[in-house]
Amino acid sequence: MDKSTFEDDATIVGPMHARLPHDSAHKHVAGTADYIDDMPEPVGTLHGALGLTDRAHAEILEMDFSAVAAVPGVVCVLTAKDMPHSNDISSTHLHDEPVLADGRVQFHGQPAFAVVAETREIARRAARLARLTYRDLPPLVDVAEAQAAGGELVTPPLTLGRGDPETELQRAPRRVKGQMRIGGQEHFYLEGHIALAIPGEDDEVTVWVSTQHPSEIQHMVAQVLGVPSNAVTVNVRRMGGGFGGKETQGNQFAALAAVAACKLRRAVKFRPDRDDDMIATGKRHDFLVDYDVGFDEEGRILAVQANYAARCGYSADLSGPVTDRALFHADNAYFYPHVRLTSQPLKTNTVSNTAFRGFGGPQGMVGCERIIEEIAYALGKDPLEIRKLNFYGDKESGRDITPYHQRVEDNIIRRIVDELEASADYQERRAAIIEFNKSSRVIRKGIALTPVKFGISFTLTHLNQAGALVHIYSDGSVHLNHGGTEMGQGLYTKVAQVLADSFQIDIDRVKITATTTGKVPNTSATAASSGSDLNGMAAFDAARQIKERLAAFAAERWQTTVDNVAFVPNHVKIGDQLIPFAELVAQAYAARVQLSAAGFYATPKIHWNRSSGRGAPFYYFAYGAAVSEVSIDTLTGEYQVERADVLHDVGRSLNPAIDLGQIEGGFVQGMGWLTTEELWWDEKGRLRTHAPSTYKIPLASDRPKIFNVRLAEWSENPEKTIGRSKAVGEPPLMLPISVLEALSMAVASVADYRECPRLDTPATPERVLMAVEQLKRGDSPFQAP
Repeated sequence: MDKSTFEDDATIVGPMHARLPHDSAHKHVAGTADYIDDMPEPVGTLHGALGLTDRAHAEILEMDFSAVAAVPGVVCVLTAKDMPHSNDISSTHLHDEPVLADGRVQFHGQPAFAVVAETREIARRAARLARLTYRDLPPLVDVAEAQAAGGELVTPPLTLGRGDPETELQRAPRRVKGQMRIGGQEHFYLEGHIALAIPGEDDEVTVWVSTQHPSEIQHMVAQVLGVPSNAVTVNVRRMGGGFGGKETQGNQFAALAAVAACKLRRAVKFRPDRDDDMIATGKRHDFLVDYDVGFDEEGRILAVQANYAARCGYSADLSGPVTDRALFHADNAYFYPHVRLTSQPLKTNTVSNTAFRGFGGPQGMVGCERIIEEIAYALGKDPLEIRKLNFYGDKESGRDITPYHQRVEDNIIRRIVDELEASADYQERRAAIIEFNKSSRVIRKGIALTPVKFGISFTLTHLNQAGALVHIYSDGSVHLNHGGTEMGQGLYTKVAQVLADSFQIDIDRVKITATTTGKVPNTSATAASSGSDLNGMAAFDAARQIKERLAAFAAERWQTTVDNVAFVPNHVKIGDQLIPFAELVAQAYAARVQLSAAGFYATPKIHWNRSSGRGAPFYYFAYGAAVSEVSIDTLTGEYQVERADVLHDVGRSLNPAIDLGQIEGGFVQGMGWLTTEELWWDEKGRLRTHAPSTYKIPLASDRPKIFNVRLAEWSENPEKTIGRSKAVGEPPLMLPISVLEALSMAVASVADYRECPRLDTPATPERVLMAVEQLKRGDSPFQAP
């Protein structure tokens, strides 16, 4: 789409809802988008490197830095004792996450010291020369191992329930029990973690850091330094990817850079290499899901009990809310008449796992869809038939209450699925695939249609707030700042569109500026798919305030009423007169009208009581569905995604071009999580998949050969969101569950679809091959109890 097309679209629909390009798209392609490592370094900048431990669980008896200090160019070595006020950067009240290990190692690769030197290369090489003496302790590495050992929890578990599932499971005509292991995922950003700290006067420090949560970085740096938050300014212009991994994991790098900068009175930068970044920072939680489902002969679910155990790592981090959200989405789009869901956030001697796109929801949804598969194969039916039978209904049906007792009042999943089923020719293709599999000896095919229902809001209610600061300068140009961060998802562009639309000016008149704690304080992380919802509404509120002042000035100046003042493209219409926007602004400035405003927004209606497991934690739900077709080689386990069709609900899209990109990217990233991205720790707790050479993210050649993505253009958010839009960040990641289930169907074909192949994820070619061979031999370990 060329520039003129974008301009034409904005003219037709207005700046908001237009297919405008990402504000930095051309810079990304040209290499001119400035990231922190592209910034000119202040004179005398020093560089830091982490000193990683090589035990999974041990006491540190001695640390010998004599060889480190002898390296020319090394300026200092930091340990836990060098933290000025606090050695804690935990995001919870548990205070269980040290900046640097203090006497005890709790995972292999935990930073125990940091070397600061004249160059990054010197710091990295010197860090390897330290000699640490340990007393080894027994480690717990795997989630199943931790569960079997008694299951020490990193945070209190959650229980959601309704009805009497124990009794109804006993009464059910059919019943299936099973277990599924769901793998984790590395964030694998294009830009890794990085922080640059610059000391200022007195106790001040400015930190440039790649983070989704500037306010938390500000708080953590202040806490470690022992200074008030007003002494710390955190800036973020853009990130080269976030995906949740930069919600808390940047705390360590920012704190170390700030401590070193304030200690040495010189700018200090920390930028770990890819291996150290992957080893020392948290990932998506892997889960072990045990489920027990009762159903009738038609496939209608009567009762569900499920336990979601998660490998959380050595500290709590965000594991509590992540495992909570897994339960919030363990129903996906289906009504459970009787249900009991429990979380089990287990402590392990591995890196502390953290937020990742979907925040536990994808794991909850995968476990749910396995239940649907189990029922379908047990009854010899198409899983889609079972899905439709169990969809949430309307209030009159009594089938609209979630396990956490929130009503599903905006349910459009049946329309989404029916439209996609028809447009993707699902029934005809499924019949053709079954016929193909009858005669094909080596290549087998599979197809699946899976839905997505995803709740939008932070489940910690107070995080659902945002601020924005808007200035109009006397020449009519607009300055925009808000608490959201740009990680490539187009948030800055969307919020700029909101302002341009509010003032009815061209978007190039809106200047997008770096997120900074010095302008908008106490912001929430850009997470939970809420960036556009929260910051868009905050910017809209700021614009509303300024427009009211301008309208009042215009009404007084031209002797009319406010009702006769209207903002139209690049002008303000006052009665019958048309005044250029910039001219009105100049006159308002001369008349001493305030042309700046701080906007604020807090999401209404939501509430949640964790102790009772009841409430309405989500403002609304986003919906979607995908049909995926795969082919597998039964001799090698290799497979290809032949085609994927997606129909996704974003309400009334703020920017269809950006939203389509988010859906496509989310699908491919989710497909990688479920198929190729395998994290593997050895028996000593060492992460062995810590570089592109050992960890396989999807390539361009792995995308579906045919990839059809459409927006549900008829959808409009019934709730009062910005432009009646819906969130788009996280929900698309769960669409490729259809790929996993298509692989399952292809595997099941070798045993005439009599068994549900319980493929663990990631469903690598090795796992696919083993599943095929086990079904061929008839000795499958997948038999349901």
